[in-house]
Amino acid sequence: MAHASSDHYYVPHGSHWPIVASVALTVGVIGAANWFNGNASGQMTLFVGLAMVVFMMFGWFGTVIRESLKGAYNEQVDRSFRQGMMWFIFSEVMFFAAFFGALFYARVLSVPWLLGGDFSTHEYLWTGFGESWPTNGPGNVGGEFETMGAWGIPAINTLLLLTSGVTITLSHWALKANDKSKTVLWLAATVLLGVVFLGFQAYEYVHAYQALNLTLGSGIYGSTFFMLTGFHGMHVTIGTIMLIVITIRAAKGHFSPDNHFAFEGVAWYWHFVDVVWLGLFIFVYVL
Repeated sequence: MAHASSDHYYVPHGSHWPIVASVALTVGVIGAANWFNGNASGQMTLFVGLAMVVFMMFGWFGTVIRESLKGAYNEQVDRSFRQGMMWFIFSEVMFFAAFFGALFYARVLSVPWLLGGDFSTHEYLWTGFGESWPTNGPGNVGGEFETMGAWGIPAINTLLLLTSGVTITLSHWALKANDKSKTVLWLAATVLLGVVFLGFQAYEYVHAYQALNLTLGSGIYGSTFFMLTGFHGMHVTIGTIMLIVITIRAAKGHFSPDNHFAFEGVAWYWHFVDVVWLGLFIFVYVL
């Protein structure tokens, strides 16, 4: 595979994909906001926005893959990709840090304050409110519910993701050893583990709604539970799609021991997803 000279930096041509991404995300956010506020058109608008995001991702990434295979990139571009991926993962860390912060605030600060802080505000506004965590807040928002136990499906999903971290590492080692068959085999195993994780999470959500009456509207516990686990599930879905793509690329021989940033970028993202889940398992399910 030819590569661009290390003396020149590749400047990409004009691209329509950033505009498509901006429009897609805007449509998706507008749809979600309307859906959550009870507007009938919100759900369809959200799905249209998500479909546009998927279209954009495949189109934009496909362009990058074709340019890479043509040898348009050099070591300097590779460093730029790595720095960009690191900053992207950092932004994702901050994204989840905000939601973990919301959980911390609700659980450690606001609920104890409502239960009888220095000013005993609840005695005036929410007489009789005396629950502790997990709570659905003053007024029993969303009705009575049961919490999700940690040692059933959540524990199985923890084992699945930890195992997937091992399989993708084994695949990376095989790639660096130029063993194509084992690279693809361990990547396929990682994809399978991700799909099984998502299947179990979907079952857990159905069980929560139907058997536990635990919904997104079950007060602060329900909203933080589904917000954290739901966004994590979305990231696992995206990560699984990325894994499928690099599995196909590995099978086609797109990677070499010295040139496989796309593989490494997806592996970094997947390890990030693993670490976030460990935090979720401890702070949402166990504690």
